[in-house]
Amino acid sequence: MDELDRKIVGILQQDGRASNAKIARQLGVSEGTIRRRLKRLIEDEAIQVMALPEPNKLGFNTEAIVGLQVDPSKIENVAAELSKAPEALNVAVTTGAFDLFAWVALPSPEDLQSFLLGKVGQIDGIRRSETFVTMSVKKRAFTRLT
Repeated sequence: MDELDRKIVGILQQDGRASNAKIARQLGVSEGTIRRRLKRLIEDEAIQVMALPEPNKLGFNTEAIVGLQVDPSKIENVAAELSKAPEALNVAVTTGAFDLFAWVALPSPEDLQSFLLGKVGQIDGIRRSETFVTMSVKKRAFTRLT
């Protein structure tokens, strides 16, 4: 990723709906250059172009972070199973006291309970879990990486 790619990504982080033409004008390059660069960045999985939803505005009023301690030989399997769940918005293998963290969003506390007992609790290899219910969100964004 070179400086032009970083600038393209930076513009998209500020305005994900920016057109190729607008980005080209801002950076002083051709629209074709932007189109090719974006195609490559997406194909190389360096970026994903997506909307960042606000869960509570979509009816998902209960958010939590679930920390999991997992048998070492089953970390990848547990991560894969959790990743299949539509309730899991983000699943990460980590270091420290927990092997995995999952950020989840559900309609209600009752739905969170059902998810924890009926899905998470049924995954083989989980030794222990701890759930941190989100009281309020102060920032929801991806930090500018460019």
